[in-house]
Amino acid sequence: MTVLGLLARFVFAIGIIAVSLLLVFIVWTLLADRVKLRRGGINGARTLDERVGTARLTQPFDRDAPCGRVDQLRTPELLEAAQRKSG
Repeated sequence: MTVLGLLARFVFAIGIIAVSLLLVFIVWTLLADRVKLRRGGINGARTLDERVGTARLTQPFDRDAPCGRVDQLRTPELLEAAQRKSG
């Protein structure tokens, strides 16, 4: 065995590994597409919108829930912790 022969075998083995991983990836994506494209319905919903419906998702869950921009650093919990720390 020469160094050139070992190098050739190593390159061949890396090529076989790369091709096999590529085939696994292609098969995986084809199977995922096939599952995704199945007919939708009550039992075969592909998305949450199909399962729940869009009308329920467009309404806020709580009428008093804040909408728009919220200052996340001025929540009641953080204000209370700051008061305890300073006082």
